[in-house]
Amino acid sequence: MAKLVSKTYGDALFELALEKDQISETKQEVQSVKKIFEENDELLKLLNHPKIMGEEKIKIVEKIFKGQVSDDMTGFLTIIVSKGRYNDIPDIFAYIEKRIKDYEKIGVATVSTPMELTADQKKAIVKKLLETTNYKSFEVEYIIDESLIGGMVIRIDDRVVDSSIKTKLANMVKTLNQIQLN
Repeated sequence: MAKLVSKTYGDALFELALEKDQISETKQEVQSVKKIFEENDELLKLLNHPKIMGEEKIKIVEKIFKGQVSDDMTGFLTIIVSKGRYNDIPDIFAYIEKRIKDYEKIGVATVSTPMELTADQKKAIVKKLLETTNYKSFEVEYIIDESLIGGMVIRIDDRVVDSSIKTKLANMVKTLNQIQLN
């Protein structure tokens, strides 16, 4: 359900930005507003408070954001608040960021390796990712996972390329366990 909510609201803002040719401006505003909510968890608590009426919550959002972000973003936030979807704000903004990155052909990858990679290795990975995908650039998060033993695991969205020794050993054990000895 939360995914549907973030998609519905996120698509609405994305389409508005696309229609007005304001993708980069919307991207910056989404990042700024998202950061405000992340750094001020009291704001979400305030919006969730059952004793504060809906109109008052809308006034709070308008007071904080009006003049700081575009009227479209302020209006978007007031709609979310008026519909009681304040808990979904982080998910909505994460969805919008993903949608904009997809539109701009920016891939997001997570690369897990058992040890720190050199700058040349990281550059080679990004080069290979660009050659094998339709993305123009990549944002890559590098994670050290010593349990992999060797190799690497690359995740892009729901796609996973796992060439780790850990997985190869697990597959070998599984195959050996299936062999029946007579």
